[in-house]
Amino acid sequence: MVRILVPIFALVMLIAAVAAATAAAAGERFAILQPDQMNAEQKKLLEALIAGPRGGGDTSPEAVQKMLRGGPFNAWMRSPDLGNRLQNVGAYIRYKTSLPLRLNEFAILITAREWTSQYEWYAHYPLAMKAGLDAKVADELALGKRPSAMSDDEAAVYDFCVQLHRARNVDDAVFNRALALFGEQGVVDLVGVSGYYTAVSMTLNVAQVMPPDGVPLPLKPLHAAQGE
Repeated sequence: MVRILVPIFALVMLIAAVAAATAAAAGERFAILQPDQMNAEQKKLLEALIAGPRGGGDTSPEAVQKMLRGGPFNAWMRSPDLGNRLQNVGAYIRYKTSLPLRLNEFAILITAREWTSQYEWYAHYPLAMKAGLDAKVADELALGKRPSAMSDDEAAVYDFCVQLHRARNVDDAVFNRALALFGEQGVVDLVGVSGYYTAVSMTLNVAQVMPPDGVPLPLKPLHAAQGE
């Protein structure tokens, strides 16, 4: 009887180990922290997120789980002081920027495309549509193309952001066009949204945060999308 049980036990342990490894590989690299696992600084960050414009003061367990399972915040819990400083920058970028919401969301999608940040695109595509960005503009951007039907202000944002991401600078013509349309504060806010969402996209990619199960990945690798 003992000889029979040992192989069965070993088989069960092997199956469990494979299942655990598969689950880890398929999920985020950072385990989702629960409030009862957090230290004081991590709880402070969670409270700030819930109380701020993202959370709207909703302290229900469902709202807390949604906050922790979406975006970069679960990863930022590993460095909560940094995370709190970043989320404060993000609150300005999302809710207080001088840029029109449509253009701000367009800049976020450009950053997601440049970094092939799947979750960022998944999260902000519907926000961009709600803000009034033409779906054709977003869809061509997703394919790695320069959108063909942009308005003048969208073209200025596209040229500024793409040149900034790829050349690490912008030339005088691109700068002056953005300055004429958005003013000095708008130019700096355009740099800010590009920089903040680069940090977000880096975090999401490193942490392997993906859209929910069953949702197709919205972006191909950039070189593949461009047909290189």
